[in-house]
Order: sequence, then C-alpha cells, then structure tokens
Amino acid sequence: MSANLENKKEIVKEISQKFTTAQSIVLVDYKGISVEKATLLRNKAREADVSYKVYKNTLARLAATEAGCGDLNEHFIGSIAIAVSESDPIAPAKLLSTFIKENKVLAIKAGYVDGKVMSADEVEKLAALPPKEELVAKMLGSLNTPIAGLANVLNGNIRGLAVALNAIKEQKEQQESA
Repeated sequence: MSANLENKKEIVKEISQKFTTAQSIVLVDYKGISVEKATLLRNKAREADVSYKVYKNTLARLAATEAGCGDLNEHFIGSIAIAVSESDPIAPAKLLSTFIKENKVLAIKAGYVDGKVMSADEVEKLAALPPKEELVAKMLGSLNTPIAGLANVLNGNIRGLAVALNAIKEQKEQQESA
C-alpha cells in the first residue's frame, strides 16, 4: 500500500472522528478569501474552540458517510471549508455568520446539527440564537419567578398571623392590667 493512500486513510479517519464527536458542523464556500482573512478566521475559530479546516471533498464525503452524516455529501462541491464544534452547537454558525458580515467573504453552504442537514438560512437562524449560558439563565429566571411569588404569599400569611397573634397578646395584656 502506498504512503499516499495511507495518508488519505488517516485524513478520512481524522475527519470522521470530528464528525462523530461534533455538536454541529457548518460548511462554507471559501472561494475568494485572502490568506490574511483565512488566518484571521482560523485564529478566531481557535479562540471559539471551533475546528476550521479545508479538506478534499472526496475525503470529506467518505468521512461523512463513515460518521453517519452522509446527508451532507451533496454539499461537498466546490471550495468547501468545514467548521466543527465538539462543545457548542451554536459556535461554528455564530463564528462564521459574524465573520461573513464583518469581512464580506465566504458563504455558508449548509450545516449539520442533531442528525439533520440545515440550509444556509437555518444556519443563519441558529447563529442568531443567544448563547447557551444566556438561555439557561433565562430559563432559570422564569422557573424562579413563580417560586419567589409563592414564598412571598406564604411569608405574607405568616406575617399576618404573627401580627394578629401579637395584637391578641397586647389586648390580653391590657385586659389583665386593667
């Protein structure tokens, strides 16, 4: 077996591993991006814990099929770069969407989240979602509001009972001293 074939098998294995462990995958058409902008994007991707890399389409198709996300194969046409996040399903979409708006280069082709292929528009909608921490905070806040209201009602009743008992005590003390 030639060294070139072994090298290709290693690359397919690497891509397949990324696809298997990915929370989300976003494919972009990178045609027309300068080396300077590509370096800037790679640096931003690293900061966001997103893997951004260009692979040969044939190797990416093999890896996608191997990883169980072969539905993406029809999108591996032309100059495609792959952004993958293993920790945050919104990170690649948000990173690329922001980069495209700021630099007017690249074009989102498709995405893959929870076993489903997403169109470019759906990836843009995903990018518009607030961060996970903000969503969790909102959810916890909405869960906390009814509990706080119940606590206030219960405290109000206990306060009212304490005031009534104190009034009765004072009334009895006045009757005894009179």
